[in-house]
Amino acid sequence: MAPSFGRSISFPLSPARASRPRAAAYHVRSVSLPCRSHPLLSHLCTHISAVRSWVADPISASKGLAHLDALHAALAELLLLPEAISALKHGSATSTCLLDGFLVLADAHGAFQEAVVEINAHASEAQAALRRGDDSRLASAVRSLRRAEKDLARLAASVQTAIKFPTATLSTSTSAAEVEMSGVLAEAVASAACASAAVFSAVEAVSASATAALASKKTVTSSLMSLVKSGKAAAASDEDRLEMLQTVESCVAEMESRSDRVFRSILRTRVALLNIQTQTCC
Repeated sequence: MAPSFGRSISFPLSPARASRPRAAAYHVRSVSLPCRSHPLLSHLCTHISAVRSWVADPISASKGLAHLDALHAALAELLLLPEAISALKHGSATSTCLLDGFLVLADAHGAFQEAVVEINAHASEAQAALRRGDDSRLASAVRSLRRAEKDLARLAASVQTAIKFPTATLSTSTSAAEVEMSGVLAEAVASAACASAAVFSAVEAVSASATAALASKKTVTSSLMSLVKSGKAAAASDEDRLEMLQTVESCVAEMESRSDRVFRSILRTRVALLNIQTQTCC
């Protein structure tokens, strides 16, 4: 646990006073004024900015989960501070809203873990069917993949509800410092929700590109259709389809290893909030 300490900003004395012999002997003296924001609050804000930057350009779902993991770690440290505890105690409605937001995140990430396991199994089934030339088995695997992709799309939509939970009652805090703390906590939940939705959508997109290539010529993707019209390719080859399925498996493997850490971090954060709320009620 990081110690709670006051930061300060130092300003040099005026040139007239600094020019005195005694002042010169002590080099440059200064006057210290208190600075409100705690270093851990700034640390959390840095991770919120990193998450927001990734959401604006979600290149890698794995990197998105890494940002989420770091965000929750910084949030867990902040919730140990007396300033954060005080803000949540004086704003019990805010604490309840945060708990609701983290419940939505926990449910979504738990369901996400189940979805990626299913996608991995269906992608392996599709590869086996493709290698053996078993069209009926391949069609069944494609249908299963599409159902899993729809589940991910629903998760991406549902997790967005966590964005609006924490912001409704920030005015219940009793001081400017508590309003600042509550606002950053609300922004952390909102950022985590946006990033979670982007991660779910990114995995869905990787899987959807593979199922589109596995489908019949009537359902081939628009990019492949443009290649057909230009005469550069008639359709994706079996080698291309296998490579796309392997990409899905690789993506899902990264998700499985990282998503569990994020899920556990969300649960720990919610437990910390519950503990603060319990202390408030006692």
